[in-house]
Amino acid sequence: MAMLELNNVRKIFNPGTINEKTALEGVSLSLEEGDFVTVIGGNGAGKSTMLNAIAGVWPIDEGSIRIDGEAITGIPEYRRARYLGRVFQDPNTGTAADMQIDENLALAARRGQKRTLRWGITRKEKESYRELLATLDLGLEDRMTAKVGLLSGGQRQALTLLMASLQQPKLLLLDEHTAALDPRTAKKVLEITNRIVTEQNLTALMITHNMKDAIRTGNRLVMMHEGQIIYDVRGEEKEHLQVSDLMKKFEQASGGEFANDRMMLS
Repeated sequence: MAMLELNNVRKIFNPGTINEKTALEGVSLSLEEGDFVTVIGGNGAGKSTMLNAIAGVWPIDEGSIRIDGEAITGIPEYRRARYLGRVFQDPNTGTAADMQIDENLALAARRGQKRTLRWGITRKEKESYRELLATLDLGLEDRMTAKVGLLSGGQRQALTLLMASLQQPKLLLLDEHTAALDPRTAKKVLEITNRIVTEQNLTALMITHNMKDAIRTGNRLVMMHEGQIIYDVRGEEKEHLQVSDLMKKFEQASGGEFANDRMMLS
């Protein structure tokens, strides 16, 4: 059984107006358990729209979405949260800046559990959080009482990754989660991402504008253009991909020259 199934998903913004925009045009995609899929494409290709459709940020106009065999097409965003972990492009999103590192981890660990008047973090919980933070190799295990707002962007993204994967979600959504970081920090966060996904055997969908990262990361690569999937490659074929191959695929599908500067410069 597939862990994620998109079947003929369509999404139109501002229908019937001069600003009408078809963001997803019959997208079908299936991810097996343990798949780590990178998604690339130019601006407006439909990448973030697809992730937001999966997360339930807005309803789709046609088609269906299933996670681990369960139909979630009409389920609101807050109810889908129990299936999903998500890391956004903005490092300031996904953590509570005014709370301590250990308090943020406690929130993530207790998500979906019954709430009581008791809040304190037990010694056992603190020990487990310290061990988790040590795996990041960022020294955060010695700063557990520090406010998250004092951390660097890379540290916050690494912490958000821990929080998003803490309850081993059915699906981990990574929405350009290294794009706002400097190259060195982005490389570190991507290494942490790979390790977490691999060790926990998570199913993950990662949007990126960096073609080299898309090729090196995961076991499968999907290219989108004008709301459609135009290329889907995995296994040995993906391992032998070059950036030039992706540029040629884009040119063939679009009928024009590859002209997206953000992807080109990546």
